[in-house]
Amino acid sequence: MFVDEARITVMGGDGGNGCVSFRREKFVPRGGPDGGDGGDGGSVVLIADPEINTLLPFRYKSIFKADRGRHGEGAQRTGRSGQDLDVHVPVGTSIADATTGAVLADLSHPGDRVVIARGGRGGRGNARFATSTNRAPTRHDPGEEGEQRTLGLELKLLADVGLVGFPNAGKSTFLSRVSAARPKIADYPFTTLAPSLGVARVDDDRTIVVADIPGLIEGAHGGSGLGDRFLRHVERCRVILHLVDPTTHGRSFSQAVDTIDRELGLYSPALAAKPQILVVTKKDALQDEGVLSDIRRDARRRGRPLYVVSAVTGEGLVPVLRAAADAVRRLDPEPDQDAID
Repeated sequence: MFVDEARITVMGGDGGNGCVSFRREKFVPRGGPDGGDGGDGGSVVLIADPEINTLLPFRYKSIFKADRGRHGEGAQRTGRSGQDLDVHVPVGTSIADATTGAVLADLSHPGDRVVIARGGRGGRGNARFATSTNRAPTRHDPGEEGEQRTLGLELKLLADVGLVGFPNAGKSTFLSRVSAARPKIADYPFTTLAPSLGVARVDDDRTIVVADIPGLIEGAHGGSGLGDRFLRHVERCRVILHLVDPTTHGRSFSQAVDTIDRELGLYSPALAAKPQILVVTKKDALQDEGVLSDIRRDARRRGRPLYVVSAVTGEGLVPVLRAAADAVRRLDPEPDQDAID
């Protein structure tokens, strides 16, 4: 099951209390205070783990608490510090404070880590308070409480290319033909209920990761249909393949493109500004060649590259993948010449 949202509570371990103790030792006639400090509490650390691809485990366990520090002891023995608690989350997880909504961290690379709830500091023992005028102090500090937070976790898939379009535009079929992914395919709307990822081989030395996003409809940015629940996954895609079914009655190519563009822009201007390639699907089912002529004129007017494909016959799939891979490569930073030299 794909789960991309979760709510958890994290608690750093409490610090150990300082100790009140006085030594009574042979050959130490006056003795004195020897209470040790308490140990520090452990912290909760979130780590981006590439082996995890869903937030489902956090539906069954939602409270995470690190070890507390041990109390100080006599003979100035400091209590053992609590161990940090490592919590592994999928790469691409955004972490926000559930109360304020403030984003605390964005773990977008494997191995990224953030200390999200610090442990409390251990208290001081009475040996710390001995002075020339107070040789037998009974004061000690209690350990500090660890931080406690309620967090909202939100997973945004990491992919090179995102497939967007109306329901039944052929996105799942496209993904199944260009990769080994096997998303659900059927002839009714909203067949895809969760994003799917696939790795498409472009040529001998290039592959790209493709994300199939559930179909969008007008009003998606405000929650209509599957709504903005899955638009967040397109945010991390570097290039958008906008798939359009030209055989749909009652909606022209221009209307379909304008509607999806508007939804992307209303959700996030940065999302609408991503490089976009238009892909006309289901060429094998298109009877009127005049429709394609109108579509090509519309694409030229928009200044966007256009490709016509058929997932059934495989026609046009390779050129689309090459165009997408080239667009992704153009977004890569130029290599540092000094580093190369």
